[in-house]
Amino acid sequence: MSFTGKYELQSQENFEPFMKALGLPDEQIQKGKDIKSISEIVQDGNKFKVTVTTGSKVLHNEFTIGQECEMEMLTGEKVKAVVQLEGNNRLVTTLKGLKSITELNGDTITHTMTMGDLTYKRISKRI
Repeated sequence: MSFTGKYELQSQENFEPFMKALGLPDEQIQKGKDIKSISEIVQDGNKFKVTVTTGSKVLHNEFTIGQECEMEMLTGEKVKAVVQLEGNNRLVTTLKGLKSITELNGDTITHTMTMGDLTYKRISKRI
């Protein structure tokens, strides 16, 4: 199953408490909470390029399944991580105690991030 495509955010749960826990400033949280971000994923075999555009903020990460890479977090901090593919439709990684699962089902991507007992979920549809 190919992740390649553009996806628009449809809904999200726990955005504000999760972003506060990450340490994002309130001003940035308020600006970002109502913006329909666009995620663009390009998959070439085991290589991925992911670009998430939220208003004027662009987050860009590239990785190869099973290999250590440097990823930028929502806070702008760069951390080392290894992304694994579970089955043919789940990307799983852990960044500084934050577990990230991106699951593709048809034209819908569900991205769940968990930190401690706090979970942030976003659902995006292919456009």
